[in-house]
Amino acid sequence: LTKAGVDHAAIGRDDDALSRIGTFVELHVEQGRGLVDLDRPVGVATSIWPHGRWRFDFTGEANHAGTTLPDDRRDPMLTFASTVLAARTAAEGNDARATFGRVLVEPNGTNAIPSAVTGWLDARARNEASLDDVVADIGAAAAASGESDRVGVAVTSESYTTVTDFDPALRDGIATLIDHAPLLPTAAGHDAGILATAGIPTAMLFVRNPTGVSHSPAEHAEEADCLAGTDALAAVLANLACR
Repeated sequence: LTKAGVDHAAIGRDDDALSRIGTFVELHVEQGRGLVDLDRPVGVATSIWPHGRWRFDFTGEANHAGTTLPDDRRDPMLTFASTVLAARTAAEGNDARATFGRVLVEPNGTNAIPSAVTGWLDARARNEASLDDVVADIGAAAAASGESDRVGVAVTSESYTTVTDFDPALRDGIATLIDHAPLLPTAAGHDAGILATAGIPTAMLFVRNPTGVSHSPAEHAEEADCLAGTDALAAVLANLACR
């Protein structure tokens, strides 16, 4: 950014721009199967689950993959693998989501026991208490596995966002306006959540995703549902403009 002549210190919240936004309504394909299960083409979001990201650093000892006996190993990959499984268990026990989707291995050689593994946890839950419980359970499991494997474990919180509730009056009014559309929360982050947190009356419309697949080339919505979504958005904007 600096090389391109951009002042990175000036990037961030713009209160002047925010002051010019009266109401924000976002139309988005649903990232999940809620509307499929309800057999409805369009829905209205109630809130965004609290979520965060944590870095897990596992430190062991690099050594030869062929000559190092199992009992002589301090393999951080084993501790990381145990922690991934613990994350699945913790999430299932708290009706939450916990994902290690990014990992860095050193020295990253096929014939070498790693000296270090770093994994990034993405965790989400219906409320902050459940989210905190999930992360605490995963951290405890990582520490226990690290002690057994003689591997160092450090956990660092990199981001944390509390639950984001969309404007209740706006939300309920939109749901009534578009044929009593179903209300449903989302565990995915959205631009609307950023603006809602900034204090702007905000709402979200979801269009049915027939497979529920997201963050994948397979993500899509049927044309009829897309048209239903744009019709709903047009009706909402017309209603807001006539207030």
